[in-house]
Amino acid sequence: MALSILLTSRDQCQRMFLLGSSNASDTSRVELRQLEHFIAVAEELSFTRAARRLHVVQSGVSAAIRSLERELGCSLFERTSQQVRLTGAGAALLPEARATLHAAQAAQDAVRAAQDTLRGTVNVGAMASVEVVDLPALLGQLHARHPAIDVRLRLATTGSAGLAHALLSGDLDVAFLSLPEHKPAGIDARELATVPLVLVVSTAHPLAQRGKVALADLAGEPFVDFPPGYGNREVVDRAFAVAGVVRRVALEVPDIDMGAALVRHGLGIAFLPAFAVARTPGLHVLDVHGTMLRWSMHLGTSSTRRPSSALRALLDLVDLHVIAL
Repeated sequence: MALSILLTSRDQCQRMFLLGSSNASDTSRVELRQLEHFIAVAEELSFTRAARRLHVVQSGVSAAIRSLERELGCSLFERTSQQVRLTGAGAALLPEARATLHAAQAAQDAVRAAQDTLRGTVNVGAMASVEVVDLPALLGQLHARHPAIDVRLRLATTGSAGLAHALLSGDLDVAFLSLPEHKPAGIDARELATVPLVLVVSTAHPLAQRGKVALADLAGEPFVDFPPGYGNREVVDRAFAVAGVVRRVALEVPDIDMGAALVRHGLGIAFLPAFAVARTPGLHVLDVHGTMLRWSMHLGTSSTRRPSSALRALLDLVDLHVIAL
């Protein structure tokens, strides 16, 4: 009895990649190099940028993608003169391609560890103005111990939310970030430090004459704060929402020292970490009645991917470089 199964092009592409062909005469092979090129184009959504990232000529990237599409029997990208975007089959293939490269890297790590030579790449994400870990010292010690490990550092432009997304997607292996009380599924997080957020105003601000205020007293004040997506912004937003107070954020800056300077010059008030207040003159700290805000910083890794030997080497050094805040 013959059994026929009709597959869509997307299903067929997934099946060929994930399960392989049951036909012994089928000699198609998907190479790691093709998957690396595919991931680069999928993340950059540009053949030009992907080629620059891979340090190869654009024609080489295009040839690798055409070859991969030929092997899988489906289109992975929709190409126009204005844009490149993933097809449904390409979107389905992306997480599997990342997992395959991670598995290949783990196999290489195992062999190199047996040879006492630690190599590999670690993609690290961090927030630019939050000094939870002495990152230069940490990376310097890692390099001194394992000079063959390649570190790629990304400073967040979209806050902890962007770092968490990059961890989940596989763009980052580890991130220093601030996570909410309910951690996102797929992320293992370890708290590194917790600091109080204090209300600060300029010494010339009328509120500086008061010893204590309530959140309701601040409803009409312009605030300086981080953009949405940053952990400290989420802590403050949640406190005002719970209190039923609407506040106005007039200025958004992703830098603690810049925020403190804006407050000092009378452009708004802010909840800032206590360590930033101590190093900025011209600020006055106010007690907030019935409110204690705390901002936690974490070390985040993926809970679904096995850490490489290179990543484990970095994680082993983190605690040596945590800064007392």
